Amino acid sequence: MPEAIRTYVRVVDGFNRRVGRVVMYGIFVMMGIMLYSVASKSMRLPANWTLETAQFVMAGYYLLGGAYSLQLDSHVRMDLLYGRWSTRTKAVVDAITILMLFVYLFFLLYGGVSSTAYALKFSETSYSSWSPYMAPVKIVMVIGIVLTFLQASSIFLKDLALAIGRPIA
Repeated sequence: MPEAIRTYVRVVDGFNRRVGRVVMYGIFVMMGIMLYSVASKSMRLPANWTLETAQFVMAGYYLLGGAYSLQLDSHVRMDLLYGRWSTRTKAVVDAITILMLFVYLFFLLYGGVSSTAYALKFSETSYSSWSPYMAPVKIVMVIGIVLTFLQASSIFLKDLALAIGRPIA
C-alpha cells in the first residue's frame, strides 16, 4: 500500500486511541454527577441540572468513544459463519459491509450537522426546567460521528489491504 495510506491509517488510529483513552474516564464524571444528585436529594436540596448533565456526559462518552470501540473491534458482531472464515475472507466481507456503515454515518452526519447548525443559529435550549443550550452536546455529537467515520475508513483501508494480500501493519 502507498505510504500516504499507511500514514493516514497510523494517524487516525493513533488519534482515536488517544481520544478513546481520555474519554473512557468520562464514566467517572458521570458517576460523580449522579452521586452529587443523590446527595443533594437526600439533603432536600435537589439540583435540577444533574440528570440532564449526566445524559450529556453519557452521550459524549459513547459518541466520542465509538471510534475507539470500533478500532478495538469490541462492537457486537453476529458470528454464525464469520468465525470459521479465513482472515482474508473476513477482510473481504468486512470491506464490503463497512460500506453500509459509511452510508449510515453519512446520513447521521448530515442530520447532526443540520441539527447543530439549527442549535447555533437559534440558540436552541432544552425543554427542561434547567434549559441548557443544546449546541455543545450537538457539536460533540458531530465530532464523534466524524471520528467514527475516520476510523471506519481506516478499518476499510486495512481490510482492503489485507484482502489484496498487502496488509498494513
